[in-house]
Amino acid sequence: MSDDTATEDTATEETAADETASAGAGKLINEWTGAGGDDAPTEEVVDGDVVDEDELLAVEDDEEEEIILSPYDRPGRWFVLHTQSGYEKKVKQNLEARTASMNMEDRIYEVVIPTREIPEFKNGKKVMTEKKLFPGYLLCRTQLDDDAWYVIRNTPGVTGFVNQGGKPSPMRRKDVENFLGVEADRKQEATKKSKPMFEFDMGETVRVKEGPFADFSGEIIEINEDQLKVKVLVNIFGRETPVELEFAQVARL
Repeated sequence: MSDDTATEDTATEETAADETASAGAGKLINEWTGAGGDDAPTEEVVDGDVVDEDELLAVEDDEEEEIILSPYDRPGRWFVLHTQSGYEKKVKQNLEARTASMNMEDRIYEVVIPTREIPEFKNGKKVMTEKKLFPGYLLCRTQLDDDAWYVIRNTPGVTGFVNQGGKPSPMRRKDVENFLGVEADRKQEATKKSKPMFEFDMGETVRVKEGPFADFSGEIIEINEDQLKVKVLVNIFGRETPVELEFAQVARL
Protein backbone atom coordinates (compact mmCIF):
# COMPACT_ATOMS: atom_id res chain seq x y z
CA MET A 1 0.00 0.00 0.00
CA SER A 2 1.36 3.39 -0.97
CA ASP A 3 1.92 6.20 1.53
CA ASP A 4 -0.79 8.28 -0.18
CA THR A 5 -3.37 5.52 0.29
CA ALA A 6 -2.46 5.07 4.00
CA THR A 7 -2.77 8.78 4.63
CA GLU A 8 -6.21 8.89 2.94
CA ASP A 9 -7.51 5.97 5.09
CA THR A 10 -6.29 7.65 8.28
CA ALA A 11 -8.06 10.91 7.38
CA THR A 12 -11.30 9.00 6.70
CA GLU A 13 -11.15 7.33 10.12
CA GLU A 14 -10.54 10.67 11.89
CA THR A 15 -13.50 12.28 10.07
CA ALA A 16 -15.82 9.44 11.14
CA ALA A 17 -14.66 9.76 14.76
CA ASP A 18 -15.33 13.52 14.70
CA GLU A 19 -18.86 12.98 13.33
CA THR A 20 -19.57 10.40 16.05
CA ALA A 21 -18.36 12.78 18.76
CA SER A 22 -20.47 15.62 17.36
CA ALA A 23 -23.56 13.43 17.23
CA GLY A 24 -23.12 12.56 20.89
CA ALA A 25 -22.46 16.11 22.06
CA GLY A 26 -24.97 17.45 24.56
CA LYS A 27 -26.42 14.00 25.36
CA LEU A 28 -26.26 12.61 28.90
CA ILE A 29 -24.65 9.23 29.26
CA ASN A 30 -25.11 6.99 32.31
CA GLU A 31 -21.53 6.23 33.31
CA TRP A 32 -22.57 2.95 34.98
CA THR A 33 -24.67 1.43 32.21
CA GLY A 34 -23.58 3.42 29.20
CA ALA A 35 -27.20 4.21 28.39
CA GLY A 36 -27.99 7.61 27.00
CA GLY A 37 -28.47 9.58 23.85
CA ASP A 38 -30.97 7.97 21.53
CA ASP A 39 -30.93 4.81 23.66
CA ALA A 40 -32.06 6.59 26.85
CA PRO A 41 -35.65 5.87 27.89
CA THR A 42 -38.04 8.80 27.57
CA GLU A 43 -41.12 9.62 29.61
CA GLU A 44 -44.33 10.49 27.84
CA VAL A 45 -45.95 13.63 29.23
CA VAL A 46 -49.70 13.22 29.39
CA ASP A 47 -52.01 16.20 29.73
CA GLY A 48 -53.05 16.59 33.35
CA ASP A 49 -49.99 14.85 34.80
CA VAL A 50 -48.07 18.07 35.32
CA VAL A 51 -49.05 20.04 38.46
CA ASP A 52 -48.13 23.70 38.44
CA GLU A 53 -46.89 25.57 41.52
CA ASP A 54 -50.25 27.18 42.37
CA GLU A 55 -52.05 23.82 42.34
CA LEU A 56 -49.34 22.28 44.51
CA LEU A 57 -49.60 25.09 47.07
CA ALA A 58 -53.39 24.77 47.07
CA VAL A 59 -53.11 21.06 47.84
CA GLU A 60 -50.67 21.76 50.68
CA ASP A 61 -52.98 24.43 52.12
CA ASP A 62 -55.92 22.02 52.03
CA GLU A 63 -53.89 19.39 53.87
CA GLU A 64 -52.81 21.87 56.55
CA GLU A 65 -56.28 23.38 57.02
CA GLU A 66 -57.77 22.35 60.33
CA ILE A 67 -61.17 20.75 60.19
CA ILE A 68 -63.51 22.33 62.74
CA LEU A 69 -66.61 20.37 63.69
CA SER A 70 -69.91 21.81 64.71
CA PRO A 71 -70.55 21.61 68.47
CA TYR A 72 -73.67 19.64 67.60
CA ASP A 73 -71.50 16.80 66.23
CA ARG A 74 -69.61 16.25 69.48
CA PRO A 75 -70.50 13.17 71.57
CA GLY A 76 -73.80 13.35 73.47
CA ARG A 77 -76.74 15.72 73.08
CA TRP A 78 -77.23 19.32 74.21
CA PHE A 79 -79.88 20.16 76.81
CA VAL A 80 -81.01 23.46 78.33
CA LEU A 81 -81.00 23.74 82.13
CA HIS A 82 -82.95 26.22 84.25
CA THR A 83 -80.85 27.88 86.96
CA GLN A 84 -81.24 30.60 89.53
CA SER A 85 -80.81 33.90 87.70
CA GLY A 86 -77.52 35.58 88.46
CA TYR A 87 -75.91 32.33 89.66
CA GLU A 88 -75.14 30.77 86.28
CA LYS A 89 -71.38 30.75 86.82
CA LYS A 90 -71.70 29.25 90.31
CA VAL A 91 -74.10 26.56 89.09
CA LYS A 92 -71.73 25.71 86.22
CA GLN A 93 -68.89 25.26 88.74
CA ASN A 94 -71.13 23.12 90.99
CA LEU A 95 -72.13 20.84 88.13
CA GLU A 96 -68.56 20.43 86.89
CA ALA A 97 -67.37 19.62 90.42
CA ARG A 98 -70.13 17.01 90.93
CA THR A 99 -69.36 15.48 87.55
CA ALA A 100 -65.72 15.00 88.54
CA SER A 101 -66.36 13.81 92.09
CA MET A 102 -68.98 11.27 90.97
CA ASN A 103 -66.88 10.00 88.02
CA MET A 104 -69.46 11.03 85.41
CA GLU A 105 -67.04 12.55 82.88
CA ASP A 106 -67.91 9.76 80.43
CA ARG A 107 -71.56 10.90 80.35
CA ILE A 108 -71.58 14.60 81.32
CA TYR A 109 -69.15 16.22 78.89
CA GLU A 110 -69.57 19.97 78.90
CA VAL A 111 -71.41 22.85 80.59
CA VAL A 112 -71.62 26.21 78.82
CA ILE A 113 -72.96 29.66 79.67
CA PRO A 114 -73.97 31.00 76.23
CA THR A 115 -72.62 34.52 75.80
CA ARG A 116 -72.28 37.04 73.02
CA GLU A 117 -70.04 40.07 72.58
CA ILE A 118 -72.16 43.20 72.17
CA PRO A 119 -70.76 46.56 71.00
CA GLU A 120 -71.39 49.41 73.43
CA PHE A 121 -70.31 53.03 73.55
CA LYS A 122 -68.69 54.29 76.72
CA ASN A 123 -67.19 57.78 76.98
CA GLY A 124 -67.51 58.16 73.22
CA LYS A 125 -65.59 54.95 72.48
CA LYS A 126 -66.89 51.65 71.20
CA VAL A 127 -66.07 48.69 73.41
CA MET A 128 -67.08 45.02 73.20
CA THR A 129 -68.90 43.73 76.26
CA GLU A 130 -69.67 40.06 76.90
CA LYS A 131 -73.34 39.52 77.77
CA LYS A 132 -75.27 36.40 78.74
CA LEU A 133 -77.55 35.34 75.93
CA PHE A 134 -80.10 33.74 78.24
CA PRO A 135 -79.83 34.81 81.89
CA GLY A 136 -81.02 31.95 84.09
CA TYR A 137 -80.07 29.17 81.65
CA LEU A 138 -77.12 26.85 80.99
CA LEU A 139 -76.38 24.48 78.13
CA CYS A 140 -75.20 20.99 79.03
CA ARG A 141 -73.82 18.37 76.65
CA THR A 142 -74.44 14.92 78.05
CA GLN A 143 -75.23 11.30 77.29
CA LEU A 144 -78.41 11.50 79.30
CA ASP A 145 -79.35 8.37 81.23
CA ASP A 146 -80.83 7.91 84.71
CA ASP A 147 -77.49 8.45 86.48
CA ALA A 148 -76.59 11.57 84.47
CA TRP A 149 -80.10 12.95 84.99
CA TYR A 150 -79.79 12.41 88.76
CA VAL A 151 -76.41 14.17 88.99
CA ILE A 152 -77.54 17.16 86.93
CA ARG A 153 -81.01 17.52 88.43
CA ASN A 154 -79.70 17.46 92.00
CA THR A 155 -76.88 19.96 91.46
CA PRO A 156 -77.38 23.01 93.74
CA GLY A 157 -78.85 25.85 91.69
CA VAL A 158 -80.29 23.68 88.90
CA THR A 159 -84.08 24.01 88.97
CA GLY A 160 -84.81 21.67 86.07
CA PHE A 161 -84.53 20.85 82.36
CA VAL A 162 -86.31 22.60 79.52
CA ASN A 163 -88.68 19.84 78.48
CA GLN A 164 -91.60 18.77 76.37
CA GLY A 165 -94.21 16.42 77.77
CA GLY A 166 -92.32 16.14 81.05
CA LYS A 167 -89.15 14.75 79.43
CA PRO A 168 -85.89 16.68 78.86
CA SER A 169 -85.78 17.82 75.24
CA PRO A 170 -82.44 17.80 73.34
CA MET A 171 -81.65 20.92 71.36
CA ARG A 172 -81.93 21.00 67.58
CA ARG A 173 -78.81 21.40 65.42
CA LYS A 174 -79.93 24.84 64.26
CA ASP A 175 -80.25 26.11 67.83
CA VAL A 176 -76.94 24.62 68.99
CA GLU A 177 -75.04 26.19 66.11
CA ASN A 178 -76.86 29.49 66.50
CA PHE A 179 -76.14 29.76 70.25
CA LEU A 180 -72.63 28.28 70.22
CA GLY A 181 -71.47 28.49 66.62
CA VAL A 182 -68.39 26.75 65.29
CA GLU A 183 -66.00 27.07 68.21
CA ALA A 184 -63.20 28.89 66.39
CA ASP A 185 -65.56 31.60 65.12
CA ARG A 186 -68.11 31.65 67.92
CA LYS A 187 -67.49 35.14 69.27
CA GLN A 188 -66.97 36.70 65.88
CA GLU A 189 -70.14 35.20 64.44
CA ALA A 190 -72.13 36.08 67.54
CA THR A 191 -71.08 39.70 67.19
CA LYS A 192 -72.13 39.78 63.55
CA LYS A 193 -75.53 38.25 64.33
CA SER A 194 -76.22 40.47 67.34
CA LYS A 195 -77.23 43.56 65.38
CA PRO A 196 -76.14 45.61 62.37
CA MET A 197 -72.75 47.19 62.91
CA PHE A 198 -72.47 50.96 62.49
CA GLU A 199 -69.58 51.89 60.24
CA PHE A 200 -69.03 55.46 61.43
CA ASP A 201 -67.38 57.04 64.47
CA MET A 202 -68.22 59.74 66.96
CA GLY A 203 -67.33 63.20 65.64
CA GLU A 204 -67.36 62.10 61.99
CA THR A 205 -69.14 64.34 59.47
CA VAL A 206 -71.83 62.58 57.47
CA ARG A 207 -74.44 63.45 54.84
CA VAL A 208 -78.16 62.94 55.35
CA LYS A 209 -79.46 60.78 52.49
CA GLU A 210 -83.21 61.02 52.96
CA GLY A 211 -86.00 62.62 54.94
CA PRO A 212 -86.73 66.31 55.58
CA PHE A 213 -83.00 67.00 56.15
CA ALA A 214 -81.79 65.31 52.95
CA ASP A 215 -78.48 66.67 51.59
CA PHE A 216 -77.65 68.39 54.90
CA SER A 217 -74.29 67.52 56.43
CA GLY A 218 -73.38 67.39 60.08
CA GLU A 219 -71.23 65.92 62.82
CA ILE A 220 -72.21 62.76 64.71
CA ILE A 221 -72.59 63.63 68.40
CA GLU A 222 -74.35 60.50 69.66
CA ILE A 223 -74.68 56.86 68.57
CA ASN A 224 -77.41 54.54 69.85
CA GLU A 225 -76.81 51.04 68.52
CA ASP A 226 -79.68 49.56 70.53
CA GLN A 227 -82.20 51.69 68.64
CA LEU A 228 -80.08 51.87 65.45
CA LYS A 229 -80.12 55.67 65.53
CA VAL A 230 -77.67 58.58 65.63
CA LYS A 231 -77.82 62.26 66.49
CA VAL A 232 -76.25 64.55 63.93
CA LEU A 233 -75.51 68.22 64.55
CA VAL A 234 -77.02 69.90 61.48
CA ASN A 235 -76.75 73.60 60.62
CA ILE A 236 -80.33 74.81 60.05
CA PHE A 237 -80.85 78.50 59.27
CA GLY A 238 -77.42 79.30 60.67
CA ARG A 239 -78.02 77.44 63.91
CA GLU A 240 -76.62 74.01 64.81
CA THR A 241 -79.47 71.71 65.74
CA PRO A 242 -79.22 68.06 66.87
CA VAL A 243 -81.30 65.80 64.62
CA GLU A 244 -82.06 62.16 65.39
CA LEU A 245 -81.75 59.89 62.36
CA GLU A 246 -81.75 56.19 61.61
CA PHE A 247 -78.52 54.52 60.56
CA ALA A 248 -79.83 54.01 57.02
CA GLN A 249 -80.53 57.74 56.60
CA VAL A 250 -76.88 58.85 56.76
CA ALA A 251 -73.84 58.18 54.59
CA ARG A 252 -70.14 58.86 54.75
CA LEU A 253 -68.95 61.91 52.80
